[in-house]
Amino acid sequence: MSDIRDVIAYPVTPFTADGIDTTRLAGLVKRLVADGVHAMAPLGSTGELAYLDDAEFDTVVDTTIAAVDGAVPVLVGVSAMTTAETVRRARYAQQAGADAVQVVPVSYWKLNDREITEHFRAVSDAIDIPIMAYNNPATAGVDMSPELLVSMFESIEHVTMVKESTGDLRRMQRITELSDGLLPFYNGSNPLVLDALRAGATGWCTSAPNLVAQPCLDLVAAVRAGEQEKAQALYDRLNPLLEFIVAGGLATTVKAGLELLGESAGDPRRPLLPLDSAGRDRLQAILDRLASGA
Repeated sequence: MSDIRDVIAYPVTPFTADGIDTTRLAGLVKRLVADGVHAMAPLGSTGELAYLDDAEFDTVVDTTIAAVDGAVPVLVGVSAMTTAETVRRARYAQQAGADAVQVVPVSYWKLNDREITEHFRAVSDAIDIPIMAYNNPATAGVDMSPELLVSMFESIEHVTMVKESTGDLRRMQRITELSDGLLPFYNGSNPLVLDALRAGATGWCTSAPNLVAQPCLDLVAAVRAGEQEKAQALYDRLNPLLEFIVAGGLATTVKAGLELLGESAGDPRRPLLPLDSAGRDRLQAILDRLASGA
């Protein structure tokens, strides 16, 4: 497997009235690869995984992997409400050529650590590619502690990475401490990216490259090169966008931004709604400021 690191782009899923717009999805993925992102992660929160049926899931996987064409690693989100469906999706992703899968435990009932562990073990037993354990209690309703994540890393064969999206830097530091630096963590909280990278994050899982890829790449490169003043300046420019897209909902805001930039991806799927006019005006102002270099 190629190394999954630095800027991991999470594309939106473009829709038409009939389902997935595979032409626009392939075009977006190819554009992100050409822009220079280091890995592709279809079917995250930005890709509206929670609102797709099985056939649509399979279509997004196939379209994305074909469009990437081996240029960068592909990390497929496979999360579902049941273990059986998560396993089905993970197997499909592997068969289609994914380099790794991402799993966030999603449940109507609050899961205990034993249930979470067995959920991940079932996925691991079904595939032969790495699993990124994704902690995002704000959307999934399940919170995995650093202690649990490190325990699964040590006891479940294919759990090899963690994406931490709580926005709590102490959790990332605790993962490093408990695993003696052996468990790579990835930042999934856009506004925390600079601190996370400085703390040793292996990569930044982000939807921002859909709208502005180069500043994201430049930010990570500056941190890696130890150019802290440059990194801070880039972050200060980017942060209004990062905060806006998170606060307004990733699929809703990123799709609105793409439309404002002349690259329509359709509306988000109901119950999500398109960004309202006030939000679009605010987003346009943020994008204009980024484009001007101000």
